Amino acid sequence: MSKQQAADMVALYIEAEKDVLAGKSVSINGKMMSTEDLDQIRKGRIEWQRTLSMYTRPRGTTLARF
Repeated sequence: MSKQQAADMVALYIEAEKDVLAGKSVSINGKMMSTEDLDQIRKGRIEWQRTLSMYTRPRGTTLARF
């Protein structure tokens, strides 16, 4: 999974969330979703946001100064 693919999935889930909130039905991975599935859509968005954040976290050891 690339950073761009993860960003695309976040955008897809955000768009799906907007559509469902507007009363539309959406299809994600072949599954039709509507208002009843809003929690699943939000969980999916959060999961993809976590995946995307792995690409932006600093790597390696950091030192804290007190």
